[in-house]
Amino acid sequence: MPIETPDVILIGSGIMSANLGVMLKCLEPRLKIQLFEITDDLTQESSDGWNNAGTGHAGLCELSYTPKREANGSVNVSKAIAIFEQFEHSKQFWSYAVAKGLARGAGDFIHSVPHIGFAEGQEDVDFLRARHQAMADHHFFKTMDYSVDPQTLTAWAPLVLEGRDEGPVAATRATGGTEVDFGKLSRSLLGWLAQQEGCGIAVGHRVTRLSKISTGWEVKVTHVASGEQRLHRAHFVFVGAGGGSLPLLQSAHLVETHGMAGFPIGGQWLVCDTPEVVARHSAKVYGRVPPSIPSLGGPHLDRRRLNRQSQLLFGPFASWTTQFLHKTGRYTDLPLSIRPGNLSTLIKTGLHAHPLVRYLISQGLQSMSDRIATLRTFYPRAQASDWRLIDAGIRVQSLQKSDHGAISFGTSVFTPADRSLAALLGASPGASVSVPIALEVIKKCLPHLLEPPLGHSRMKAMIPTYDEDLKQSCNADRFESVQAATHGLLELSPSTKSTI
Repeated sequence: MPIETPDVILIGSGIMSANLGVMLKCLEPRLKIQLFEITDDLTQESSDGWNNAGTGHAGLCELSYTPKREANGSVNVSKAIAIFEQFEHSKQFWSYAVAKGLARGAGDFIHSVPHIGFAEGQEDVDFLRARHQAMADHHFFKTMDYSVDPQTLTAWAPLVLEGRDEGPVAATRATGGTEVDFGKLSRSLLGWLAQQEGCGIAVGHRVTRLSKISTGWEVKVTHVASGEQRLHRAHFVFVGAGGGSLPLLQSAHLVETHGMAGFPIGGQWLVCDTPEVVARHSAKVYGRVPPSIPSLGGPHLDRRRLNRQSQLLFGPFASWTTQFLHKTGRYTDLPLSIRPGNLSTLIKTGLHAHPLVRYLISQGLQSMSDRIATLRTFYPRAQASDWRLIDAGIRVQSLQKSDHGAISFGTSVFTPADRSLAALLGASPGASVSVPIALEVIKKCLPHLLEPPLGHSRMKAMIPTYDEDLKQSCNADRFESVQAATHGLLELSPSTKSTI
């Protein structure tokens, strides 16, 4: 039976809840923690390997994090630097988890794979050159390679170069990139948490309402199979339910959520299982997002390893949906989320973001041949018979009245004034920065757990540089030494050949 009065309730079993739950238990072993998951197994939504890109987002190849050149021709790489540092914190925590037996062996969930940014056409080549110049000046990226030589690029990514029309091409390559199976990692961490005293994990339980009480929160939970309803109380609640977060926040009737709305976007991948094709591509290759479409993340051709097999995935393709969750969502999710207070937010977004609406409609009307044609802009000799289309996860972008109709794709943490609750909103870079997000939640809502000497020392053991600024040049040596130790524990090696 679930714990009726835990200290903390976690809603959702994705990577966010997994990291936060384990981190909290390590900071304060006496905490009682209860997790509720609506599906009949753990981590079936956005954290599942098939429902996300699996990229260890570190700004290495994702050109959408450095979207344009400045008037002087330079490229602002500050966002890429910030995301890189955040991913370093994630790797540090996961290496601690492996070393302490909180997660299975690193080879089960993380692997080295080169990250490549690719450009074609003089304008994009000029952009990529300027981007590399700016990044290579920083110690995070000093080993990043850049080339315009077709032979070199063919060696890096043969499928991308072979059969391509003559013209300017360029690429950057970071051999220290990673591939992460966030589903496996989440299940591993939660497996440890479930074995700890005072902790419980209940699958097949839908949280239907949050009610504020004097001591924290009353949480209404329905057992999916039997329909039995129970009430649980906790001092602190974390809503890590992906697309399901918005309806729960609305049920809480918090003044801070007035006007908040959600915009769901589905995802699809083209998948290749043909061994002869898969064996020839051992990288993650990201292209630049065309200026004519919204920045939902650049197209990319990835080597993946899911279900103990290697595949190639290309995408993502967007799809129109009114569901907030991939596995358990309902087509009424979006209509039922509309309130008098957020109707104007949705209308303003629709008017302001009409290019996004047109883009989603055009994506939904694409045929398989249209998608193969898009694939061939990346992989010119792709054969349609080698590829199949699958549905992936759904992300719900949070919309606020203060946005005035603009959509800012990213990940944020919502907390009410009393800090008794936290909810994750948004998407990319999402899972890759899940550890910094968990740390942000603790800093905002449970700061006493970090108080010195004990709290501080426990967090330093988990994330050695959590209170240091690795971005500063004076900390370059510190960054290199900590990263070397982290990569050693995670069995990562920056090499020119993928270990997948």
